Amino acid sequence: MAVVDTLARLVACPTVSSRPVVELAAFVAERCEAAGFRVERFVSPGEGKLNLVCSKGPVGTDGLVLSGHMDVVPVEGQPWTSDPFCLTERGSRLVGRGTADMKGFIAATLEALPLLPALERELVLVWTCDEEVGCLGSRDLVAKLAGRALPRACLIGEPTAFRIQRMHPGHTAVRITCVGRAAHSSKPDLGENAIRKAARVVEALDLLADDWRRNIRFADMLDRPFVVLNTATIHGGAAINIVPDHCVIDVGFRPLPGMNEDDLVAELRARVAAWGTVERLRVTPAMLTPEGTALQAILANHASAPGAGAVSFATDGGNLSELGMSPLVFGPGSIDVAHMADEYIDVGELNRAVGVVAEIAARCCG
Repeated sequence: MAVVDTLARLVACPTVSSRPVVELAAFVAERCEAAGFRVERFVSPGEGKLNLVCSKGPVGTDGLVLSGHMDVVPVEGQPWTSDPFCLTERGSRLVGRGTADMKGFIAATLEALPLLPALERELVLVWTCDEEVGCLGSRDLVAKLAGRALPRACLIGEPTAFRIQRMHPGHTAVRITCVGRAAHSSKPDLGENAIRKAARVVEALDLLADDWRRNIRFADMLDRPFVVLNTATIHGGAAINIVPDHCVIDVGFRPLPGMNEDDLVAELRARVAAWGTVERLRVTPAMLTPEGTALQAILANHASAPGAGAVSFATDGGNLSELGMSPLVFGPGSIDVAHMADEYIDVGELNRAVGVVAEIAARCCG
């Protein structure tokens, strides 16, 4: 099956976010150019990082944007039972890193391109890098595309098992630095222990997370209808016989649509100010698309469940919304197997995605 071969080619490119995407991008660009698309390459910060914008049809007409990310999460330390970068067939499952999240959608889109009729409205394909590390690629791309007329309808093919999703929280990452004073561990009273300060910070963050859980919004759409906070990593100390003078804690939290992210950072900073300083690392915006768009009506014919809901994870949709788009998240595969060992997509779902993408693009642009 052609789409399986295409997915195998994509999976074979180990586009972990810490590595270049140029090989995969070159393959995708070649396939798009062969289908008559105009291909633009936008270099993004980092070695071998770029975003692709591929377009076909009358420029500036209000057709459709299809979008996905080319990078994947790491595999180190995970108990894979086969090579994660070699597509493996196990019954109906196609196993490999990125099969669900989200090279399956890219493969289906590439196979759908030759099936399209002549386009009366513009079809734009946006393929991004560094989505898995904070949607950095789309953030950079949005700045470069500012002022450009692009279709409002936007489908982001993240794995939703063909359920329509119109909302997701954002994701803000901050770093808290605790500074102490080094001393010999035999005389700790001469020093100031930065790790002990960090322990107080962690306690304060737990209390803040409890407070944020009480501010409920979008309870009819989200399974966690509050700002979720995660104390993610902590690093400190130099040696067992030195009082640590430095400790760093990385924290992520997920603002809901309509919340002021600056206010949340200010509240967090105030809670930990006695023990550490706060640096904002990156911000991925939340996304909220109005109910009842024309694209939603078209997707409803292919959806596995009625209506439009929300996902708990962030996507490039928050950034793309700043270009005037109204993104919906909808694609093959399940987020429940993404980022795990032996990630997979069902071959039937992958094949179905080819026809779904072709029909949606034809309806919006044909």
